Amino acid sequence: MSIHKIQTPLKDSELQKLKIGDSVLLSGTIYTARDSAHQRLIQMLKAKETLPFDLKDQVLFYAGPAPAPPGKPVGSIGPTTACRMDSYTLPLLDIGLKGMIGKGARNQTVRMAMQKHSAVYFAAIGGIAALLARCIKSSKIIAFEDLGPEAIRQLEVVNLPVIVVNDVLGGDLYEEGVFKFKKN
Repeated sequence: MSIHKIQTPLKDSELQKLKIGDSVLLSGTIYTARDSAHQRLIQMLKAKETLPFDLKDQVLFYAGPAPAPPGKPVGSIGPTTACRMDSYTLPLLDIGLKGMIGKGARNQTVRMAMQKHSAVYFAAIGGIAALLARCIKSSKIIAFEDLGPEAIRQLEVVNLPVIVVNDVLGGDLYEEGVFKFKKN
């Protein structure tokens, strides 16, 4: 397992190097989006409306930050359970989404679509939300402000630590981990 420093927007050449279990320090622009924001994005796609930002080669962080303390761009920010976004993910991959950050496993359909579109799923460690917030250098709401903490935010991050759970080859860290440590 390796440690990679990756800059957004994501490039296929970089994603091809990633393997399940690799540690990644992610820098650049990423976007937050949780359940309600995903639902609205899909409604916009179905209505053939222009999305509030271009998802091509971008990363969605399944998170909603706590209110920012004085002098900070955000408060604590931790990943939410990714499978809640599974029903919304395929259309976003179809328009160029390349990376997602959350916690927990993805369903088989999403994993196959990630492989088809050369996309990756990263896990951020739950329980270290205050530490993750230190990696965020700026934050601004760019869509759906009425959703409060679930509004879509554009974050500038430096060395946000994540782990590759699903790589472009179809690997799954959770399945591999169970297989590796399964008692016969």
